[in-house]
Amino acid sequence: MKPAASRRLQLWIAQGFGAGRVPVAPGTFGSLVGLLWTAALLATGNLWCAAAGLTAGFVLSVWLCGAAEKILGARDPGCVVLDEIAALPLGFAGWIAFHLHTTGQLPESRFFLTGQGAAIALAGFAAFRVFDIWKPWPVRQSQSLPGGWGVTVDDFLAAVYVNLIWLPAAWLGWL
Repeated sequence: MKPAASRRLQLWIAQGFGAGRVPVAPGTFGSLVGLLWTAALLATGNLWCAAAGLTAGFVLSVWLCGAAEKILGARDPGCVVLDEIAALPLGFAGWIAFHLHTTGQLPESRFFLTGQGAAIALAGFAAFRVFDIWKPWPVRQSQSLPGGWGVTVDDFLAAVYVNLIWLPAAWLGWL
């Protein structure tokens, strides 16, 4: 692949396969793609495959978001949304763990499309967006990490914060 074609491909992936090019709220659209990524990981039906996919998403995000910064000559450009896509599944880890604990299996990806599952998907999505935008400590501070690390780690930390909601929700019987 020619260098220019390689850079275009890297940028297209870093921009969430085009989702980051939406002129309004690209991070939100990238997070919607993240819901699809979450569903794809759940569709494996295997906790280890899902964990490997989450890890691969993190590694690719660090690499490709860092490359996109260099290509665009900008620090954490808004059109780069692979970090949201890769991080969103981690935001559901607490809920998935609760489901796994109570049922003995991973939730099916189609669960996100019906009844309580759709409400859970919407709640997790909204909480992730809130923490990604609000950036409580240490989310904002992590953005100072170099290159793709700063772009990616803040979203993964925002996803960790979402898990702080799942624990009391499960304890209160809302899940």
